[in-house]
Amino acid sequence: MSRTGAVELLAIPGIPMVKPGDDLAVLISGGLARAGLELRANDVLVLAQKIVSKAEGRSVELAKVKPSARAIALAAEIQKDPRLVELILSESVRVVRSRPNVLIVEHRLGFVMANAGIDQSNVAPSDGVERALLLPVDPDGSAEALRARLATEHGAPIAVIITDSFGRAWRRGTAGVAIGAAGLPALLDLRGNPDLFGRILQVSISGFADEIAAAASLVMGQGDEAQPVVLVRGLTWNKPANPAANLVRPASEDMFR
Repeated sequence: MSRTGAVELLAIPGIPMVKPGDDLAVLISGGLARAGLELRANDVLVLAQKIVSKAEGRSVELAKVKPSARAIALAAEIQKDPRLVELILSESVRVVRSRPNVLIVEHRLGFVMANAGIDQSNVAPSDGVERALLLPVDPDGSAEALRARLATEHGAPIAVIITDSFGRAWRRGTAGVAIGAAGLPALLDLRGNPDLFGRILQVSISGFADEIAAAASLVMGQGDEAQPVVLVRGLTWNKPANPAANLVRPASEDMFR
């Protein structure tokens, strides 16, 4: 990564409540125009996962979910809605840990996270129907489609990150994490570069997209801020792009599995 002296984090204003089928590229371009912003090379647009999932129609009506026997039994143990537990299990490949009001699973995309990323916050029903929101089917693919569209329309080689809030196993509190990325190296391999004293780095690999996602989350917020798209400006890199899927540690490297 080239030396960076300053980074700007700019919330894109006026992004409305996103509905299924909404065109995020149009909404973002409108917000940029309102703010008088033009996209530049190496700009990074960071999107909250919720607006991507909403636009892609990833909401599920809980009334239509039929819990399995396994979901009913697990829900009784952890004191959660059996319908929600059924959705969590359907999006997961294994249960990692469970206790009252806590369900940590390995998502089908490889993420180890609470509730398979399924959420009901900021999913207010306008029709009174109770819904839950699932992660995008292919977050890297969603990021690439949006990146390609905006790069073409605005004539600038940009990057896109889709972020979600994760807890950390050995730290309290949540932080923004990249679940989708395009146009930049989500995982930045610094091995072979010199340190300050010319010593060659042997093991340094940066979670570049995660660091950007966490920074953007400071502007997005976690509650009623309604700022789901953040422009990150001032970063440079000189490595090929790779997706957020590369951030998931392979099972062969997992010392705690």
